Amino acid sequence: MGEKSIAMLPARELLPLTGYVHGGCSPVGMKKRFPTVFHESCLEQETICVSAGKVGFQVEVKPADLIALVGASTADLIVEG
Repeated sequence: MGEKSIAMLPARELLPLTGYVHGGCSPVGMKKRFPTVFHESCLEQETICVSAGKVGFQVEVKPADLIALVGASTADLIVEG
């Protein structure tokens, strides 16, 4: 199997591209759909917290429910070296 390249959106591109400020960018309710990937270890947790779309607000949800809701995937996102 080939490796999949996964890159985070640079912070300077966040506001112009998504309309969200750094710290308020949530995988839920984005104005434009972006590929969303969670570290595979999230599935080991009963619940996780993610941004609710406004700085200082979070939502707690079951990882599988969030992944299904936003059409996300999971991967081993840790890069060493």
